[in-house]
Amino acid sequence: MGSLPYTLFRHLYALTTNAGLPLVRFIQRRRIRAGKEDSSRAKEREGVASIGRPQGRLIWVHAASIGESLAVLPVIERILEREQGLSVLVTTGTLTSARILKERLPERAFHQFVPFDRLAWVRTFLNFWMPSMVIWVESELWPNTLMSVKDRGIPAILVNGRMSRESYRRWKLIPSVAAGILGCFEQCLMQSAEDAKYLEHLGAGGVIDHGNLKYSAPPLPYDVEVLSSLREVTGERPVWLFASTHEGEEQIAAEVHQALKKQFSGLITIIVPRHPNRGPDIAAELRTKGLAVTVRSAHETPGPDIEIYVADSIGELGVFYRLCPIVCMGKSFISPGGGQNPFEAAQLGCAVLFGPFMGNFEGLSRQMVRENAALQISSARELETSIGVLLTDSTQLAQRSEAASAFTQEMEDVVDKTVSRITDVLASREWRKTS
Repeated sequence: MGSLPYTLFRHLYALTTNAGLPLVRFIQRRRIRAGKEDSSRAKEREGVASIGRPQGRLIWVHAASIGESLAVLPVIERILEREQGLSVLVTTGTLTSARILKERLPERAFHQFVPFDRLAWVRTFLNFWMPSMVIWVESELWPNTLMSVKDRGIPAILVNGRMSRESYRRWKLIPSVAAGILGCFEQCLMQSAEDAKYLEHLGAGGVIDHGNLKYSAPPLPYDVEVLSSLREVTGERPVWLFASTHEGEEQIAAEVHQALKKQFSGLITIIVPRHPNRGPDIAAELRTKGLAVTVRSAHETPGPDIEIYVADSIGELGVFYRLCPIVCMGKSFISPGGGQNPFEAAQLGCAVLFGPFMGNFEGLSRQMVRENAALQISSARELETSIGVLLTDSTQLAQRSEAASAFTQEMEDVVDKTVSRITDVLASREWRKTS
């Protein structure tokens, strides 16, 4: 009886997507006109390949868009290093991801656009590519596709899986459907304990709190000459960074600076706004508070009399994380906020602080606080106190830095663990075929 809603869902969903063919074609035409689809590769969206299938075993990796694609690239590279007779097909649904993958995919890996989730097109796709395994990245679940994979006995693994609280609440309304779709995966390698808990409650099997692939990326790049020149200018002066700030947070930085400069002679506060075009306006507003401010976009440097340096540049956070031992993350003191990625600063050994609003990185921020890799604070006054303590107590600063580095090192093992699980399942299936 419990399986009846799932069975009905399968039939109704297949019928609906089949009957919706005119609507799908209309949407596709609109996307092509809007420049969101490649007209020369439109048949790929119907499951028709535009290139030949290589001989031998093939793994199909589906990543919805650019973020998922970049996260799974290291996994693809290491699988191909381990399995010499293997090819990897990567599907996505966006033009941007297709262009980036064309440049970034290693040898023996190639891209196609994912077919729309219409049963006939999914079957055409699977009949041609005949994957030995399917790797599904993150959270985009297509019922016809996944159920067809399951029906054919193709092992599927959910990699870097995630599920928001809102999605969990929606899936709970149709528990047998959720369990049926999630049951298409042999293993679900989830980003966090919270994500794993949600999937277990929905009836998924093989659920593991595995860590986030996105935090296995190499440290942010930097320009050696730029960093060297800034270190020369700042010298031994105490310095802290407010990174990726949003409107309202620059005023907090100014308040903290004005309170601390009495105690710390020569203090420099560096502000990197999330939107660099705001740089000149930020500087103008802070000058009205009597602060000496320079702006990077005007090719100015934080000279000996400068108190606040607005680094309104693009792609230089790697420089400033290496320059500043103390970093506070932006978008975490405004509501609604959500925070900015604290992992990149921790990866470079910074003592990391953030405010009360870290919803965009809820699981990560909670874990970092629990492992002393970051400090969460509730107000501007508390930020002032915390930075003051870190500037005064070199031992505590070093401990925070070491804890941050250790945390990120542990997270960087996620790629190797993911590859091991994938190759173990693949080897197990190959053994079964030959036994």
